[in-house]
Amino acid sequence: MYRDNTKIINIGGVKIGGGNPIAIQSMTNTPTEDVAATVAQIKRLEEAGCDIVRCTANTEAAAKAFKEITAASQIPVVADIHFNYKLAILAMENGADKIRINPGNIGGEEKLKEVVKVAKERGIPIRVGVNSGSLEKDILEKYNGVTAEGIVESALDKVRMIEESGYDNIVISIKSSDVLMSVQTHKLISEKTNYPLHVGITESGTVWSGNIKSSVGLGIILNEGIGDTIRVSLSTDPVEEVRTAKLILKTLGLRSGGISLVSCPTCGRTHIDLIGLAEQTEKLIENYSALNIKVAVMGCAVNGPGEAREADLGIAGGEGEGLIFKHGEILRKVPQEKLLEELKLELDNWQG
Repeated sequence: MYRDNTKIINIGGVKIGGGNPIAIQSMTNTPTEDVAATVAQIKRLEEAGCDIVRCTANTEAAAKAFKEITAASQIPVVADIHFNYKLAILAMENGADKIRINPGNIGGEEKLKEVVKVAKERGIPIRVGVNSGSLEKDILEKYNGVTAEGIVESALDKVRMIEESGYDNIVISIKSSDVLMSVQTHKLISEKTNYPLHVGITESGTVWSGNIKSSVGLGIILNEGIGDTIRVSLSTDPVEEVRTAKLILKTLGLRSGGISLVSCPTCGRTHIDLIGLAEQTEKLIENYSALNIKVAVMGCAVNGPGEAREADLGIAGGEGEGLIFKHGEILRKVPQEKLLEELKLELDNWQG
């Protein structure tokens, strides 16, 4: 497995690479200089299961705000830098646990050396980020457009620039909004370097389209043994990114803990609002992150204890009454309107 042999990098106490657990990342969308709003959002992300958070350092005020933000955050905070090398230095001086830069747009190799010098003095990792939309003109001409090979060549060239400045505390991020191109780029780069990789499908879209693209792309990449940190990029509340990332990892067997939910797709035998019940159950089980069990929400007695026999706990609708069942055995019959309440009682007992 590639990820078992990547270089170990310490990001504010969270170790990635070398077979360490895959870390979930997200990014705040508040104005970074608004410390209260940014810290509040980081807290929500942390509660959702985020391991590392990134904040833009696009102004001097934003870069200086890292001093208060990192002091208040329980998870490492990464400074996202574009174009202005001084902001990278200022963010590090104010406590950023890692910086994300594109060495190609930071202002030239001399300015990059200044950034690397400060990072080296403080032991701060640098994430080298290259996207399909940021390729240099000569790369585009060489490969006749955007290609996986071009993205990899560009990224490794940026890594070389940092290495030549005498630093190798590096994480690589190469992203594309094209799912299959993203898969190919990660396969290619995993053959050429042992730096840990931050993976994701960039600009993937809304909750609906973005979740599908990210699940397909990340599912393939992660299952190949590639990826040390991940981000699901969605045009929505960043907490949703974390929820999706957790489920992707859990589905692939790369993260344990938390309840797995299964529910039937409904049919003519359904006599309850199964869709609403499943959605309410999904919200309920978020409060039981310590439980590593499977819960089923089924629409009828046929699909309840029978087809969901492998579930540790389940509820099912029926004609006039509902069922609470465990490992396929009916525990009791209850009024349909009490199903969620009874499920909560069972979860409390299980947790207690």
